[in-house]
Amino acid sequence: MQAASQAYEAVVGTKPTIVSNEYRERRDGSTMKALCWEGKDKVELKDMPRPAITDPGDAIIRVTGTTVCGSDLHLFHGEIPNLVKHEILGHESCGIVDEVGPDCHLKRGQRVVVSFQIACGQCEYCKKGLSTACDFTNKSSLMEKLWGHKLSGIFGYSHLTGGYAGGQAEYLRIPIADVNCLPLPDDVPDEKGLYLSDIIPTSYHACVDCGIQAGDIIGVWGLGPIGLFCVEWAFIMGASKVVAIDWVPERLEMARRLGADTINFTEEDPVKLILEKYGGLDRAIDCAGFRYAKSLLHKVERAVGLETDTSENLNEMIQAVKKFGTISIIADYAGYTNHFLIGAVMEKGIRLIGAGQAPIQKYWQDILNNYLRTGKLDHALSIIVTHRFRLEDIDLLYKRFDTKEQGIVKTFIQTRFSAPPALGTPQLSKLV
Repeated sequence: MQAASQAYEAVVGTKPTIVSNEYRERRDGSTMKALCWEGKDKVELKDMPRPAITDPGDAIIRVTGTTVCGSDLHLFHGEIPNLVKHEILGHESCGIVDEVGPDCHLKRGQRVVVSFQIACGQCEYCKKGLSTACDFTNKSSLMEKLWGHKLSGIFGYSHLTGGYAGGQAEYLRIPIADVNCLPLPDDVPDEKGLYLSDIIPTSYHACVDCGIQAGDIIGVWGLGPIGLFCVEWAFIMGASKVVAIDWVPERLEMARRLGADTINFTEEDPVKLILEKYGGLDRAIDCAGFRYAKSLLHKVERAVGLETDTSENLNEMIQAVKKFGTISIIADYAGYTNHFLIGAVMEKGIRLIGAGQAPIQKYWQDILNNYLRTGKLDHALSIIVTHRFRLEDIDLLYKRFDTKEQGIVKTFIQTRFSAPPALGTPQLSKLV
């Protein structure tokens, strides 16, 4: 890390990046399988050059596990700016260290999970444990103009987040790897460790930011993997009831298996039912996000560019939470929205919290040692991780995941480097 430290000290105050997002190819010309974005609603598994060590703090891993995230669907549909054709996607990966740069302290052959964000470990935000707010790993001028500040780089998530190649591939280059990799102990198989890259700490972060207290009634909008894990964390933190809102029958059933009461919003009005049955919520968590417009008005406004994001789910939460209640937003929002119920936020005294992209490294050790290794999350993982597929099927998986077919919620995607399925985890499935 000495070279990175020197670079950091040289640029304090100007905030350029201290790592390269360059995709440097190996001199031997070797290739790998990797999932690339090829235009709106089109991804393709291609032969791509294997990455080479670029910066002194780099590591390169042989990927042994990856997955498709709900936020990857924003890329699939071309909804994230600065996405370029042929970019390698994927921000959740684990693997085996294959090569290291001279400043990296990881060992070849070591098993690691990789955080979805790329942090420098040295800026003021990283030192506070807020690694997703890192000042020095994303050079996007668009993000700075749009939001006022830049956030950290993210693997496989467009040039808006730095333009780094992702991990839905056989190999992955990890900048500042000592900061952005967590070694996995032998008693944590890849089928558990992989999810430390994003969904487990992200859902935990949403619940922590929401300030859940013993006895609270919690509402969770959106039952993808993050939402379902929020149900689990809410109960772990002492919630007396969790009300889970979605429309997909399989996902509603999963929430019930986790102990939640459920509402299918296509059949019942969530606000009316929550107010009548529970008197309101103490806290709500938005795990749905900007893509899920419900009314014709918002669908039209999004289609013609009058707004980028829909406010409908947030407006339901604003109405459903009690006076001086709290709403935590962990779902993705990108730009602007119309018809936002700001009056109720002020008049009801609602604490509306943008939880941000979760600072993964802040929670790694706690979750690894106190929840994964102790088996406390085994029940939730057995429900939420539904399938195991081959990397060779990932392009079709995007389509099935997008349309919510085959009961797919969270997957484990194996590569040619993966070990056989760990005991109690899904066996290899076929996509149809």
